[in-house]
Amino acid sequence: MKAIGRISVPTTVTGLVLYSRAMVSMLFLGYLGEMELAGGSLAIGFANITGYSVLSGLAMGMEPICGQAFGAKQRKLLGLALQRTVLLLLSASVPISIIWLNIAGILTWCGQDQNIASTAGKFISFAVPDLVLLSVLYPLRIYLRTQSITLPLTFCSAASVVLHVPLNYFLVVRLRMGIAGVALSMVLTNLNLCLSLLCYILVSRVYEDSWVSPGVDCLRGWSALLRLAVPTCASVCLEWWWYELMILLCGLFVNPQATVASMGILIQTTSLVYVFPSSLSLGVSTRVGNELGARRPAGARAAALVALACAVLMGVLAMVFTVAVRHRWGRLFTSDKEILRLTALALPIAGLCELGNCPQTTACGILRGSARPNAGANINLGSFYLVGTPVAVLLAFVSGMGFAGLWIGLLAAQTSCVVLMWLVISRTDWVAEMERARQLTKASSPTSTSMEALQDIAKAKVSDLEGILCVGDGDEEVREKVPLDTDPFLLA
Repeated sequence: MKAIGRISVPTTVTGLVLYSRAMVSMLFLGYLGEMELAGGSLAIGFANITGYSVLSGLAMGMEPICGQAFGAKQRKLLGLALQRTVLLLLSASVPISIIWLNIAGILTWCGQDQNIASTAGKFISFAVPDLVLLSVLYPLRIYLRTQSITLPLTFCSAASVVLHVPLNYFLVVRLRMGIAGVALSMVLTNLNLCLSLLCYILVSRVYEDSWVSPGVDCLRGWSALLRLAVPTCASVCLEWWWYELMILLCGLFVNPQATVASMGILIQTTSLVYVFPSSLSLGVSTRVGNELGARRPAGARAAALVALACAVLMGVLAMVFTVAVRHRWGRLFTSDKEILRLTALALPIAGLCELGNCPQTTACGILRGSARPNAGANINLGSFYLVGTPVAVLLAFVSGMGFAGLWIGLLAAQTSCVVLMWLVISRTDWVAEMERARQLTKASSPTSTSMEALQDIAKAKVSDLEGILCVGDGDEEVREKVPLDTDPFLLA
């Protein structure tokens, strides 16, 4: 618990700091009016579905590689994984940006209110540069976290968010840029965070043991990364998309402005609660990866069980919180009576969902740390789309329960998801996962590592070779006492 806490507690603080940035943006959207709040909520939901979830999911593909490589003391592999992931995310940003620039037409075609769709289109067009920034920011955060470097990220995040409020005030109130100012302030805040993280890495020189100069190795050996990135992306997106799909479904009700705005507030609320199990998930993912990479399967199993126990407690606390604030929370965003009524109606159901969401999110971290994203993707597909979606549609539109029916559908999805996750983890063979970790780090290693080691031996002075010589193939390290008169070329 102490080891997980060293990673999860600073990550939680970072998550809360970043959440406050999203909260500020929502507050300024509410300040601009109901149309801007509805359009901004729809735009953020669309951006999550088509952009942020995809980039975040693809970036998480490097998490098991970096975590297990750090445990196995193969530091150079961390730098290679970082470079490959940045290139992967930048490539994915190109088609995503094209979709974003055509959001108004897409939303209108999907049946959304034309005025709301137009407002959403204006918001997201100013957020396009965010894709480039996040293509660097997401991998950097994983690169640092898998080495248990979390406090600098917390401080850098806090510094960037301190500037977020004056940026919003200047762009929205002083320059009267409206909804475009809210979007642009989000981009500038991410730019500040990205630059401050890069400055920390350069000044502290934490990159020295793991950095590899960009070259041929960066452009090959992608198979291991893609085998993890694609299913991890699918696992993240399938869950993330379902939440945002509810925003789109809200646009089909009789009063779309009120329901879409209320859903936006509720998504922000669940995002706040999600910070805690998400941080626990990231912590246990790193610990499980480190332990498996260091060939300690018992440690990986212990980390998984402790994290799941903490997640159950978190779920209970989250439910108590959402029920307690159901009549007050919506007033932070708006004074519209219909929006407040819908928010108060759905918050207790959202709290029940957290009883399943907290353990389920933590279980996803365990699967990521042990490089099993396919299992998570299959479970999310079955739970959210074969169970949750039919229940939500039937209750909301067929049975006439309306807005509350969508949230009961989410409750059904989370219940089935946590049960399936528990079955998978309880049947895990941790010794077999340790062997898989060894194979993963071997497959991801640069092909030139062994050759570079031999070249270094050949160039060394004979006197430098006396003592303990360590030669490895990226898999196991061989230590041997070398006599003083050994010919370096014969040894190589």
